[in-house]
Amino acid sequence: MGGPATGTALACVGSLARRELGPRSDVDLVLLHDGRDTAATDRLATSLWYPLWDSGVKLDHSVRTPAECADVAARELSAGVGLLDLRVVAGDAALVSGARTALIGAWRAGARKRLPELLASLDERLTRYGDAAYLLEPDLKEARGGFRDMAMLRALAATWLTDRPHSGVRGPYDQLLDVRDALHVSSGRTLDRLVAAEVDAVAERLGFPDPDDLHRGVSLAARRIGHAVDLTARSARAAVPQRRVLAFGRRERRPDYTEAEHGLIVHGGEVALGRTASPAAPATGLQAGALAASRGLVLSPVTAENLGHHALALPTPWPADAREALLQLLSSGPQLIPVWEALDLAGCISRWIPSWATISARPQHNPLHRHTVDRHSVQTVAEAQRHLTQVERPDLLLLACLFHDIGKIPGAGVDHAAVGAPIARAAVEAIGLPPADAELVELLVEHHLTLAALATKRDHADPATQAALVAAVRGRADVLDLLRYLTESDARAAGPAAWSPWRAQLINSLAEQVEGLLVADDSAEASRRVDIHRLVDVGLARSVALDGRPRVRVEPQPGGLQLLVAARDRLGLFSETAGLLASHGVQVRSAVLHTVDGVAVNTWRVDKQLTTDVPDPAFLVKQLERLEQGDTTVLAPVRRREARSLSADPVAEPWVELVEDASESAVVVEVRTQDRPGLLYALGEAVAQQRLSIRSAHASTLAGLAIDTFYLTEADGARPDAERARAALRGLGAAAGPGRPAAVAGC
Repeated sequence: MGGPATGTALACVGSLARRELGPRSDVDLVLLHDGRDTAATDRLATSLWYPLWDSGVKLDHSVRTPAECADVAARELSAGVGLLDLRVVAGDAALVSGARTALIGAWRAGARKRLPELLASLDERLTRYGDAAYLLEPDLKEARGGFRDMAMLRALAATWLTDRPHSGVRGPYDQLLDVRDALHVSSGRTLDRLVAAEVDAVAERLGFPDPDDLHRGVSLAARRIGHAVDLTARSARAAVPQRRVLAFGRRERRPDYTEAEHGLIVHGGEVALGRTASPAAPATGLQAGALAASRGLVLSPVTAENLGHHALALPTPWPADAREALLQLLSSGPQLIPVWEALDLAGCISRWIPSWATISARPQHNPLHRHTVDRHSVQTVAEAQRHLTQVERPDLLLLACLFHDIGKIPGAGVDHAAVGAPIARAAVEAIGLPPADAELVELLVEHHLTLAALATKRDHADPATQAALVAAVRGRADVLDLLRYLTESDARAAGPAAWSPWRAQLINSLAEQVEGLLVADDSAEASRRVDIHRLVDVGLARSVALDGRPRVRVEPQPGGLQLLVAARDRLGLFSETAGLLASHGVQVRSAVLHTVDGVAVNTWRVDKQLTTDVPDPAFLVKQLERLEQGDTTVLAPVRRREARSLSADPVAEPWVELVEDASESAVVVEVRTQDRPGLLYALGEAVAQQRLSIRSAHASTLAGLAIDTFYLTEADGARPDAERARAALRGLGAAAGPGRPAAVAGC
């Protein structure tokens, strides 16, 4: 090619260096020289660039020494990443090889300093270009999951701080390259954004029978790449210590992990399976996902892959522990999304919920929607977290959000709600919901568009409009609440345009007008009262009445253990018992307190699986006796935890309500708030500080939400007056949500 025989080389970077050049890609060339004969190098550059320009090649070129390459790489992140692919085209191969070796060495040496900049660039591109997996017109190059992310994946791996994830990304990447090539050919121009006008032509060229199949393929490929980059970036960040600790002397290194429930472990911010956890057990995958999402962690890539290989389809109906784990997973808000994606990519979600496969990666042909159908559904669940304390059945709200668009399948037409309603019912019946609850989920899915349509398209003052909404919710106030918050969550998940202040005002205005025409559903309260009497152990109460000593009995039950605790009733007993369990790390799922002839019988359903996981009953009896004698030192752990929670900021606003006319002999207060280990202790302590007695209590946890009802009397059994009732409301409100005032009704 003329010019110096040694000390000069033509090299390439970018897609040409990676052997991924598209039909209309830029050609990125570097004329590399040793700096000894710059005049000859300039003549050589002129003889190279002009013929290429004349031929119409889109050229990006530079003339540099190895030192200048290193300087540019140190100053510009994108150039530094690109130069890692430096490859010889012609000339002095040793010069190119030495330059590339030096660039990679410098990259590794400065990796810890450059890592924040590298990770910030990922966030910046996501903000600017969005996520290729969920966009109707994704930018295959710049969006999350695109070509830039693949380059970042290689750059991160080149730092030696981390390795690529075990799951392969080469296949998905090649698929996106094929789409890019077809897009270049069909459009006749350099185009990296899969615009709607070119989708049909690209799909035909690549052999997709339906353009939606092309969208699904792009979505799934981008998901795998984006997920791999997220895991790799997280691993690289964890590999850089925040501070250096100097240790003198030799220490024995121990495994750095924490044991969790169900045989799971937490290590390095990841949830993994311990030695006793089987990936083939029915609830293991859901329990691992629930633990990760509830703590803001991620699933270990090895664990996700293991679950993908071994997790089995769940029996119908689901076991209770699997159903509870699903609801805990769904209640975790935005932290749900990456965990759900990991399980979905592993193939677990469609195995557990077969109907999910029909909406997986399915595009939305609606400008209001920013996500694919499945991603929108999960986002709707995440948006619903803010409303979990405002409905009586948060579990049904979450399931309705998850399945509200399950009818968006090929051939469904415009009425996807009617198509999806029976599919949703079948899905929740398989999960294990009783027929009445499954029917309610079906109703919500069928009418998830009704409230918005009536509010924005009909006259609110017209009796026909109100009658239509009353009919849709079957005249029930609790169903209207569920539909109202499903509507808002659906709109927020769709995008900013779908939940504007104007639409919010219209929807809330119509719902509030219709509320006065509806009735409350008392069936749940009636069944709750029946359960109370069924759970009371009269024999245990009589034993305590005879000798005055507390009794504790542990009984295995489906989904967990049940603790029966009986003791002479006194002010503060409920709070102290709850605090005692919390101090020993026993998380309460539900509790019922009833008083029989001066003896309080508490039935506690806890999250432990084995009797060896809870303190010995005789030990608990001794501690209850100490508490009865006024020794409260055993409550120190829960008191410290509650003190730390005073600065916490719950995601959902607590709600405390005086339930009017629920009892003639007691004040009835309902508390709905985010669950936490010491909540029942704090609520009971608030009542005890008012010198009020808890005649009966009904505590339950649904989808991460505590719903607790207290029947309060004076110490002598009399009904508190209005002022005392208001004081109880204020005290329970303060205890329900440390760090944020509760919404208090009935004051």
